[in-house]
Amino acid sequence: MSKLTRRSLMAGSTALAMTGLNFPNSASATAPAASRQVPGVYRHKVGEFEVTAVNDGAGKRPLDASFVRNAELEDVQKALEAAFLPTDTLTISYTPIVINTGSRLVLVDTGTGTANPSGGQLMSNLEAAGIDAKAIDTVIITHFHGDHIGGLRDAAGELAFPNAEIMVPEAEWAFWMDEGEASRAPEGRKANFELVRKIFGPSVKDVKRFEADTEVVAGVTAIAAYGHTPGHTILRVSSGSDEIVLLADTTNHPALFVRHPTWQAVFDMDGDMAAETRRRVLDMVAAERVTVAGFHFPFPAIGHIAKDGEGYDLVPIVWQPKL
Repeated sequence: MSKLTRRSLMAGSTALAMTGLNFPNSASATAPAASRQVPGVYRHKVGEFEVTAVNDGAGKRPLDASFVRNAELEDVQKALEAAFLPTDTLTISYTPIVINTGSRLVLVDTGTGTANPSGGQLMSNLEAAGIDAKAIDTVIITHFHGDHIGGLRDAAGELAFPNAEIMVPEAEWAFWMDEGEASRAPEGRKANFELVRKIFGPSVKDVKRFEADTEVVAGVTAIAAYGHTPGHTILRVSSGSDEIVLLADTTNHPALFVRHPTWQAVFDMDGDMAAETRRRVLDMVAAERVTVAGFHFPFPAIGHIAKDGEGYDLVPIVWQPKL
């Protein structure tokens, strides 16, 4: 076996240069930077169902003491630093889910629509995934915050999924459509009452309401997860012996609210109930070792929840190039 030496390496590089086979200088590249991501789509198999995570973009907000209501800003910043994240801003992703059951094409939540300049990417990413908006035959809404219902209508105010049956939690509908609740709403919540009426008002008669603990469509069961909003609902998707639980907004960013389930986000309408629900749900999915999807988890927003001391960890799934 020949011995590799510095002299032999130098001789080899000289020979390569003499043959004219040396590599081009990378500094001469002139290709412009893309400045944007490729389409955000990820498919996951659940039994016979195909579940597609479709990115709707992300929102970035300054981090201040109001974001976590019952924790010191310094502790929140330490949690972000431990997760290798900036400590002055927080990027929050939006990821609706499409479930192809073989007989139905179901969209769960519709993203921000045109309201958020850094969101509103659902339609373009559906197209990139080969999913026609007109082919969606069921839209299930988990709760009525704007980043979940904003995409139900397009910029012209028309239904974005014109052939879809719209299904919403009964408890959520009862709260947001109640005129008494709207009249008593604090100033910061009035805009959401107005949005709910703008989104659902023209099609009230066509909106179907469902109760918790019922099968919404075949293989998709609603589970009450109240607190974040009065009717916030998560979904258990089952095919054969395989399942995925769609957590909706049970937790916001996992580096904060999965690791620290008692923390209450500024978006939680009933913070104590939301924290109680969060621990109950995270205990359940951790014990069952079931796959989960979180609307605000980093894309593709699918993984598992593992118990870790007083908190939990999000364990992302391994990217599968082939289903």
